[in-house]
Amino acid sequence: MRATILTLSCVLACGDNQTPDDPRTRELLRVPDHFETPAIPEFNPVSVEKLELGRHLFHDRRLSGNQTQSCADCHLQAQAFTDGKLTPTGSTGDHLVRNSPGIINVAYMSTLTWASNTFFELEDQLQVPIRADRPIELGVTDGLVDEVLARFDSDPTYASMFTAAFPDSPSGATINKIVFALANFCRSMISGSSPYDRFLAGDRDALNEQQKRGYSLFNGERLECFHCHSGVNLTVSYRDYDSNAGSIQYPFFNNGLYNVNGDGSYPPYDQGLYNLTTNPDHRGLFRPQSLRNVALTAPYMHDGSIATLREVIRHYAAGGRNVTEGPYQGDGRLNPNKSGLVRGFQITEEEIDAVIAFLESLSDDAFLTDPAFAPP
Repeated sequence: MRATILTLSCVLACGDNQTPDDPRTRELLRVPDHFETPAIPEFNPVSVEKLELGRHLFHDRRLSGNQTQSCADCHLQAQAFTDGKLTPTGSTGDHLVRNSPGIINVAYMSTLTWASNTFFELEDQLQVPIRADRPIELGVTDGLVDEVLARFDSDPTYASMFTAAFPDSPSGATINKIVFALANFCRSMISGSSPYDRFLAGDRDALNEQQKRGYSLFNGERLECFHCHSGVNLTVSYRDYDSNAGSIQYPFFNNGLYNVNGDGSYPPYDQGLYNLTTNPDHRGLFRPQSLRNVALTAPYMHDGSIATLREVIRHYAAGGRNVTEGPYQGDGRLNPNKSGLVRGFQITEEEIDAVIAFLESLSDDAFLTDPAFAPP
């Protein structure tokens, strides 16, 4: 898939002299001053026209095979572009096994999706929800591609938008043009104006005393949260335009959520990175998510199996989860693949309250109501 995209780069980007480090890129994406410029592939530079086309496509159910679902149906702005469900359902009723991840600040993630070490660019990853057939998400399968594209070609507004977004390529909609426009729009979803950001900028009153206490606990060695959730995006899965290729981390961790049969396994329907690598040591390894707007993205974990932030903190305080009932019994605290950072710790209810208060300070109300991301 990557090779296909690269061969199309001249066709789709020809005529645009903008480079990823161009100041216009920051302006178009509205990058906060305390953020670095995102890592944007040279074959898909940002443009006003692609951003607008991507916004329309993101919210349009005509992008699904049966016209019943859009990207926005699983990524709701008011919920930090998650959906509030344990796991989502595709346009034809297929049940997905992983919780819908928030896509805020996705431009800064070093890998994409919960457990893939093969997706590094949105132009690659977006093909999956659009085109995959097992399970079906949007369901633009081979037999329906022409029908879906015809919907946009027959719409004069879309025809104009595709021409404006890709002026030097042959006219008409294609899957790759759709993907390039959506990638532009998703990269523009940058959240950086929360109370926490104002605090970092020097406004000492942006956080109350309880939140400051939670901030200290979060970054302390007892709880060790910061080892997996640090930096401007609150995750060690991070890169930007200036990142040195040799220093970028591609982390995946087992946090002791399961230990089926005591042999390190996770439920067979989803064993994390192991599903791709088949390396037994990779059972239960998932990418650490960004914690920005985390108070709005419940339920938590890759399968949505933890309902509240309080339960999440208790999970880590216990050093994992002991599942005592059902088909997936096992003591995750003893999982042989569990990260050494998940050791357990003592914490009071008052301290949990403080950590939750700090996590709530990561909510960016301006972003969550920004009309730039709303339906056109």
